[in-house]
Amino acid sequence: MTAASKAISLQGLKRRALSLGMVKAFDQAMQFLLPVVLVRCLDAATFGEYRLIWLIVGTLLYLGTLNMAGGLYYFLPRSEPGKKRLYIHQTWIYLAAVGVLCALGVAAFNPLAKYGPLVPAFIALWFASLLLEYLPTIDERIGWQAWATITVSVVRVVLLGAGAWLTGDMKVIVWLLIAAAMLKLGLLFFYVRRHHGLGRPWFRRDAFSLQFRHSAPFGLSAALYGLRSQTDQWVAAALFALHSFAAFSIAAILGQVVNLCRTAVGEAFLPSMSRLHAEGEHAGMLEMNARGNVLVAGLLYPLLAFVFVYADEIVTVVYTAEYLEAAPAMRVYALGMSTLAVEVGSLLLLLRQGPYAIGVNAVALALSAVTSLVGALYFGLPGAAAGSVVALVLDRALTLRRIAAQSGVPFRQLQDWRGLARTALIAVGGAALAWGMTRAFFEHAAPLARIAAGAVVMAVVCSLFILRRGSK
Repeated sequence: MTAASKAISLQGLKRRALSLGMVKAFDQAMQFLLPVVLVRCLDAATFGEYRLIWLIVGTLLYLGTLNMAGGLYYFLPRSEPGKKRLYIHQTWIYLAAVGVLCALGVAAFNPLAKYGPLVPAFIALWFASLLLEYLPTIDERIGWQAWATITVSVVRVVLLGAGAWLTGDMKVIVWLLIAAAMLKLGLLFFYVRRHHGLGRPWFRRDAFSLQFRHSAPFGLSAALYGLRSQTDQWVAAALFALHSFAAFSIAAILGQVVNLCRTAVGEAFLPSMSRLHAEGEHAGMLEMNARGNVLVAGLLYPLLAFVFVYADEIVTVVYTAEYLEAAPAMRVYALGMSTLAVEVGSLLLLLRQGPYAIGVNAVALALSAVTSLVGALYFGLPGAAAGSVVALVLDRALTLRRIAAQSGVPFRQLQDWRGLARTALIAVGGAALAWGMTRAFFEHAAPLARIAAGAVVMAVVCSLFILRRGSK
């Protein structure tokens, strides 16, 4: 390691990543719990409407935010307090304004128009509160981020779960979504007022121009990247019945788990990587990224291998057998998402490769859309998921070669390829052994028993390899 990267304690970063990971794991666990309740309280068509609301919100977030909140990872760690406050205020104003514009657009072309202005109101509030998901972490106040995330998550799940359980009415659920968004916005206001202040400066044209020009290319790139997975879901929503779209959206939930593993580590490492880049320590920055990716792979690969083997049982236990058609699509997603262990977005951000990322993601989006459409027409729901897989492989291949060219580091040295391959082999071997043991001894057991047996085998295999590696 370089002297500068040694000065940033890797153990401290691991603890920070673990803390963020635990918080995000709790949040995702709560979000997984909510659909489990909803599929049992709502009919399939109403549950499909709920999933469609979040598809609309997700698409608008990709299109409208332009990475203005994420761009603060670049600006805040290297700025003095007055400049920090300015960048935060400008980001907040931008998100609130874009949220209003998106809400007006949805009001004009609302596929859920029967709920009147409720869906547009929720969209506007959700945009205005989005900064709460970034700011405490960027400030390296992990405890505050944990408290805010857990509070919003618990309130949202309890409110929506209770509303669905007691009424089964989608209109009530939308009202409760608005209440959760208002709570989130209130917490953001309190945080900014306490830690940064609400006084001037609120906006400066030159500073906003710099901030926007730096963040927007990556935001456009992220939008193109995110729309690849959104395209799969829009294809499913357009070509299949609402019930089938609901099942497909359940398969796509796997992406949330993957982002949990990847984002927690990335957010913990990125502020330190930004400081290394500012000091000219490119080698230390790349080394930190490679270490973080191996850490992610240790969590991600066993999970994806397990999901691939036990997709039918997982869907049956968690979402009921009514949504079993989600299982084949979930397996397709599991294969493609294995590439996400290699995180490259932070390097593109720090190396200022936004225009290149836009080009790659534009090509990948077009390829994804065509592949999803053709796949859906010929192979049904699993074919609709194939677009994301093809796009992910193309994206990682082109992006890594670009980073190697810009950094001067050979492709083979950009990542710990041996460590990643070893982790993948352990995960595949553990899943194969778990599947064999389950077939031999639990073939006629209940789905939950099969999952439990497979999980025990996977845990033993992975633990043995971890202990063996630690003893060396």
